[in-house]
Amino acid sequence: MSQYFDLGEETLWNPSNGASRMFQRQVAVFEAELELPSGISPMENDECQISPDTFETFVNALLAEHRRTSHAIWLALSDGFTATVLVLAERAGITVDWAQHRATPEAPFEDVQVSNVTGMSAPADGGAWAAGLREKARELERRMPR
Repeated sequence: MSQYFDLGEETLWNPSNGASRMFQRQVAVFEAELELPSGISPMENDECQISPDTFETFVNALLAEHRRTSHAIWLALSDGFTATVLVLAERAGITVDWAQHRATPEAPFEDVQVSNVTGMSAPADGGAWAAGLREKARELERRMPR
């Protein structure tokens, strides 16, 4: 069995039920964290629709939040979800403004990790940060069935 994440009549992703359930639960977590709807509708009859405009706002907010943190645990917990979202965004034709996201965030850093030894860590260099996420998304893209 599998479920379908669709944009209109086009299937963007057709994961197994287990992967779909886990992803949907993570969507709910990040909607709560970002205080934004994702644009991913509830699963009904093994199908859900993705609203491109709402999803685009969610994707960009997720990337902005990801960019503002240097906390190793937050990043470890969010990297796989963020890469999956990036694959869906690409398949949905959403353009991510990587130049904007690579820049040093104007908003204050959040969820920074502080060490007694090294002090507060800063988020990664913007180019390295973007390249790392894009590589994770490329690796996943090859494994995500349509």
